[in-house]
Amino acid sequence: MYGRRATQLLEEIDSSEAGQLAPFNSDVFDQVIRECNEHNSQFQSLIRKMVEQNLDIETTRNEDHYGAAIHHLSLLRNKRCLMAYMYNRAEVIQSFRWKVGPVLPHDIQEKLHFSEKEYFKNHSAAIKSYISEMDIDLTVDMVPPKDPYIQVRVLEDIGEVSLGDHSVSLTKNSLHFLRRTDAEQFISQGLMEEFLE
Repeated sequence: MYGRRATQLLEEIDSSEAGQLAPFNSDVFDQVIRECNEHNSQFQSLIRKMVEQNLDIETTRNEDHYGAAIHHLSLLRNKRCLMAYMYNRAEVIQSFRWKVGPVLPHDIQEKLHFSEKEYFKNHSAAIKSYISEMDIDLTVDMVPPKDPYIQVRVLEDIGEVSLGDHSVSLTKNSLHFLRRTDAEQFISQGLMEEFLE
């Protein structure tokens, strides 16, 4: 039955947990592409047959016209399903750049088609280029902070560090009031933590 394979791709997207990817389904994807080629071939054949019989394609309503319409609509439906499958996967892949950074973990890379890996690489390069051009790190504070300064406790001796226009000695268990952007790198490395009273 026409369109059943394409529906499998959409069901796969629907059953996936939000923000997660199932491995790229190359087998079904290729089967849908082959089905599209078959529909296109049948459509072209029926139109050619009508032209050879000197029938007006716009006004003639016979079995060839309705057959061509079925193949055309089936082709469009499959195309929409393929586009929805790729678009949904592309959205998740874009979100990975913000969640895990410019290098994907091996377990995620295994789930991607080679074109999706290339898409991620190009997307990351575009973000990196924009960040360097604008001189703003967009990957910090994905949720806007209520206050640009935070109180932190140093978990391990870091030593004398230059932060912007001043330097500070970061010794173990000391408390500091720092700009959030200065503290983020140390927090992500596990060298300090936000101190909540």
